[in-house]
Amino acid sequence: MSGECAANNTSYVPGTHSIAYITIDTEDKAKQLAHNIVTNKLAACVNIIPKILSVYEWEGKINEDPEVLMMVKTRTSQIDALTTYVKANHPYTVCEVISIPISNGNDAYLKWISETVPLPKCK
Repeated sequence: MSGECAANNTSYVPGTHSIAYITIDTEDKAKQLAHNIVTNKLAACVNIIPKILSVYEWEGKINEDPEVLMMVKTRTSQIDALTTYVKANHPYTVCEVISIPISNGNDAYLKWISETVPLPKCK
C-alpha cells in the first residue's frame, strides 16, 4: 500500500455544520449576544476572542478599531436564522456574519452540535 491509507470510516457529511464569524465592539455585548444565541438554540457554542484589531473601509474612509471576534459553531441549516437574529440584535448598521462549512473534525463534537442545535422548522 505504497502512498495509500485506510478509508475513513466516519459517517460525517462535510458541510453539515458551519463556523460563523461575528465581530462586535465590546466583550460585554459579545457575551450577551453569545448567551442569547445559545439560549435560542441557534448554536451549540460561541467562542469569544477579545482584543482583535479590524482595519476596514467605511463610507470612503479607512478605519482601524478594536473589536471582539465571535466564533459560532452551528448547523449549516441554521445559518440563515442565526444571521437574521444577529442583524436584529447587533449594534452595527452593517454587522459581519459570515460562515464557512466544517469539512471534518472530531465525530463526537460534531454529533454534539447536532444534538444541541435542532434542525430548522419547516415553513
